Amino acid sequence: MTADQISTHLGQASVTPALRTLEAHYAQRGIHLVERGRRWHFETAPDLAHLLRREKEEVRRLSRAATEVLAIVAYHEPVSRAEIEAIRGVQTAKGTLDVLMEAGWVRVAGRREVPGRPVIYATTPDFLAHFGLATLKDLPGIDELRAAGLLDPVDDDMLEAAMAKDAEAGDEVEGEGEGEGEGAESEDRQIE
Repeated sequence: MTADQISTHLGQASVTPALRTLEAHYAQRGIHLVERGRRWHFETAPDLAHLLRREKEEVRRLSRAATEVLAIVAYHEPVSRAEIEAIRGVQTAKGTLDVLMEAGWVRVAGRREVPGRPVIYATTPDFLAHFGLATLKDLPGIDELRAAGLLDPVDDDMLEAAMAKDAEAGDEVEGEGEGEGEGAESEDRQIE
């Protein structure tokens, strides 16, 4: 409370000298009477605060959908929600992106300059720090992911045919929609 508010409760008495006396009285104790922003309150003494602090590390596991979306944003950024859905092959709930933004790993990076101006997403410096990456270039490539057993073996001929098909589709729709052609190009860059 402010000194004026305390004074009002005490019949307009002058309380500032009493507050200063109490401040001195509590200075060597476990709690201190302090004035912050013209308001008086009690707080734990700084040398004892660590004893009263409860620290509990809360482990939050990402859902499979959130993990997929995070990987897509990291490898294809900046990317729109429609592009994420096209890559995943399923709709992405808004809550999934909200969870990633709340964690501080994904941010809104602006809007794509196409009709409808969709929001585009990118990773944050916290994402890099959390995963121990200096830059996004440090993300594992397709060969490293395959060697770690994180990807199913892919027939190289089938992969090249799929990439060629995506490139043709990208040329046909370039400049239409929400950047489908750009998504295909960024996939090609990432796979190489």
